[in-house]
Amino acid sequence: MADEFYSTKDTHAYCTFYPSTGEYLYEYTSIASTKDTLSYINKVKKGIKKETNKECKVVCGYEAGPTGIKLKRDLMKKGIDCRVMAPTTILSPKAGKRVKTDRKDAQDLSEALCKDNYKEIEILDEESEAVRDFLRMRSDFKNALKVKKQQLKSFLLGKGIRYPGRGNTWTIAYIKWIKALEFEHPLAKETCEFYMSEVSRLIQKIEELDKRIEELAQGDKFKEPVSKLRCFAGIDTMVALSVVSEIGDFSRFASAKHFASYVGLCPGQHSSGLKLQMTGITKAGNSRVRTLLTESANSMARTYTNVKSKRLKSRQSGISEDIIDYADRGNKRIRYKMNKLKRSGKSHNVAKTAAARELSCFIWGMMTNNIYGEIA
Repeated sequence: MADEFYSTKDTHAYCTFYPSTGEYLYEYTSIASTKDTLSYINKVKKGIKKETNKECKVVCGYEAGPTGIKLKRDLMKKGIDCRVMAPTTILSPKAGKRVKTDRKDAQDLSEALCKDNYKEIEILDEESEAVRDFLRMRSDFKNALKVKKQQLKSFLLGKGIRYPGRGNTWTIAYIKWIKALEFEHPLAKETCEFYMSEVSRLIQKIEELDKRIEELAQGDKFKEPVSKLRCFAGIDTMVALSVVSEIGDFSRFASAKHFASYVGLCPGQHSSGLKLQMTGITKAGNSRVRTLLTESANSMARTYTNVKSKRLKSRQSGISEDIIDYADRGNKRIRYKMNKLKRSGKSHNVAKTAAARELSCFIWGMMTNNIYGEIA
């Protein structure tokens, strides 16, 4: 018997699928709380026992979403088998859903759970989850900083003010130039100062977060994997710790291809009969890891083939020669892959995505100690 509920941030819609008859039983909606969920499960158990005079096995689950995994942990502590189901893996009618309600979703999820037509979300341990959330918060601050910088630039552009210097903006010289600007109206000057103060505040916060991230990377759980990943050019502490905390156990992927597929860096396929048609990357799985690997591969491709920077030498200091040789092999292959594709006429985005797939395969080999195997 599958006991399923469709979870939103405010309510839970419950439904129980009984496989022997194919019926949906005990449909109910309550506020979103662990207490009400436990009450519903106990009610279902008692009801089935009263009708059949037998104990029943209950497996409950819910779709990954705003509820997160705290509910699963709460239920597991009570000895209840609970699954968190990946939304994109749940089988649905090819024509799509013509009717969508919480009740209908609970019915569909209940049946999918019973028939095993889904894939379960991998649950991180609490320490990895906490580090992952901290790093995601840092990304939120980084995005907020980007927005504030764009707003300040738009404000200045609206006043007809353009930076007279050349090269990149947001350098020390650029910030000094902004602070020295004069405006016709005092309120315009005040507006500029408020924008600039918010930019400065966010920069300071991000610097504080980066220091804390360096401390977290030295923890017992993360020190070794992070130090290994930092041997790759283009991967420093923040990216390395993000990948490790987002993925958790790399050994759950049978091969490098499986890991690349999980982060959505493998091409899709739309074929029928004798017609074979490949599509763009699937973009399935963890989008944050996919973005980080793409940016790292792009950075890696800009390094020199036979010359290591001082920063890379420093990161590789004290690491075993086997790990360094493997990372250097990955650096060389990724540079070669990206440059070859660009020379053949592929766009920059296509080339760096292909390089990111290569990087994902090398990372899997590094994290599973498969550094001597063939990388797909």
